Amino acid sequence: MGTGDSVTGGVPSADSSTGPIALRILVGTHLKRLREAAGVTRAVAADLLRGSEAKISRMESGRVGFKQRDVADLLTLYGQTDESERAELLALAKRAGEPGWWQPFSDTMPEWFSTYVGLEQAAATIRTYEPQFVPGLLQTEGYARAVIELGRPAPAEEIDRRVALRMGRQHILEGPSAPEYWAVIDEAALRRPMGSDQAMRDQLEHLLKVAELPNVTLQVLPFNQSGAAATGGPFILLRFADADLPDIVYLEQLTSALYLDKRADVETYLVLIDRLAAAALTPRRTQAMIASLRGMF
Repeated sequence: MGTGDSVTGGVPSADSSTGPIALRILVGTHLKRLREAAGVTRAVAADLLRGSEAKISRMESGRVGFKQRDVADLLTLYGQTDESERAELLALAKRAGEPGWWQPFSDTMPEWFSTYVGLEQAAATIRTYEPQFVPGLLQTEGYARAVIELGRPAPAEEIDRRVALRMGRQHILEGPSAPEYWAVIDEAALRRPMGSDQAMRDQLEHLLKVAELPNVTLQVLPFNQSGAAATGGPFILLRFADADLPDIVYLEQLTSALYLDKRADVETYLVLIDRLAAAALTPRRTQAMIASLRGMF
């Protein structure tokens, strides 16, 4: 897990592929470190910006964008006088305000999920356990539509756009900056019919195809490993190349989501995903099971 640079180590770096959500967290984390190193309380910082301590907290956690003037004023308060470092952080803060490619879909998804999409796009490693459905990044259009239609009622046009968003997210799995993706999927998710028989056959074929990608590892947790499966609901663990970004565990609920980044919480889920992977079928045996399941539909 990245521990981040010290405050004296300069402004955190971010390459051109780092998305706005991740950039907000980077900038916020650096501002928090500068504030704490300067011995400035949130109350004093909030007073400078004519805001509340909650505003400073939201800025430092990356939950909101940044005004250039606010960042400049805080840097001055924290004693950051090096012009090159000020300029670098202000440039990162400006990039953090640029919309991601998913912005046109913002009216079809809640803010808490928009945050996840931004983090997903910036992740270097994605590990997930899914007991109910094929993970979103691996779903075909037909399967995704069936899953989305199970959710809250929505007009056909909105469902179309939510499917398009899910398909758009999948582009990260291919290309030079593709993350390492490792999914443990419960056997029940592959046997549970979603949509037509053809949709299920297409989905299983797609899993076999995706499993051939060099950056993708798929494992099925079989029914006879019920002890390992009794671990609760699905979760996603995100790890980033930027040292200043902590590992994050994403837990989605019906109407909200939890983002865990405390070391103790993350370590618990790291141990869990390792245990699930150890109990699951090997990638080769997983592909054999997926191939055999096609005959069910």
